Amino acid sequence: MDVLPFNAVHIDLLPTASAEAQARLDAYRALLTPDEHERMARFVFERDRRSFLLTRALVRTTLSRYAPVAPADWRFIANVHGRPEILDRPEGVPDLRFNISHTDGLIACAVTIGREVGVDVEHVGRHLLHDVAGRHFAPQEVSDLRALPAAEQDRVFFDYWTLKEAYIKARGFGLALPLGDFAFKLNPPHAPAIAFEPSLEDDPTTWQFLQDWPTPTHRLALAVRRDGRDLPVRIREVVPPA
Repeated sequence: MDVLPFNAVHIDLLPTASAEAQARLDAYRALLTPDEHERMARFVFERDRRSFLLTRALVRTTLSRYAPVAPADWRFIANVHGRPEILDRPEGVPDLRFNISHTDGLIACAVTIGREVGVDVEHVGRHLLHDVAGRHFAPQEVSDLRALPAAEQDRVFFDYWTLKEAYIKARGFGLALPLGDFAFKLNPPHAPAIAFEPSLEDDPTTWQFLQDWPTPTHRLALAVRRDGRDLPVRIREVVPPA
């Protein structure tokens, strides 16, 4: 069993094309609850069913790295905005908090103890059909994005998008929290900074944000609530054990 320090975040990544993971699909199916099997069956396309299966296997086996609970024994509940959380945490198990994200080719699972945490990963080759930034970003973000050379704007869009998704997922509100009511300031190689409209009643000094390129075509962002210094973050590629 792994040790998850109280003041740390671990992110496990699973490439969906992993041959080793594909060879374990039958074993992963055995981990799911009847409800999860029903949810998986409702997907029309096989790729979506497989992504769901791999995501659930990653979450279950990742949590079991840090607690004496078999992967098949975890039970989850979604909050009112759809974020999955642990149901009836077993006695003696630390207050594990997790968040998941999946996109074309990659799944991410972030885990910490007793903290709000959100992770988002996106494939930057995704084609945007509408002016998503103009419709949903804060005015300063739109201005900063539009000031970049045209050749850079598509890629930097995903810097903003993954950060904003990670933050609203950490808060547990999903898109019920207006994306235009908070704004990120990118300052590479330094960490991004966030500013809030007064209506959000949040403190920017309590948030840590991290960005990463786990592959050349995937942008990842992490948001975690912390008190004091930044937390160490470990990112690694894994294959859920059978």
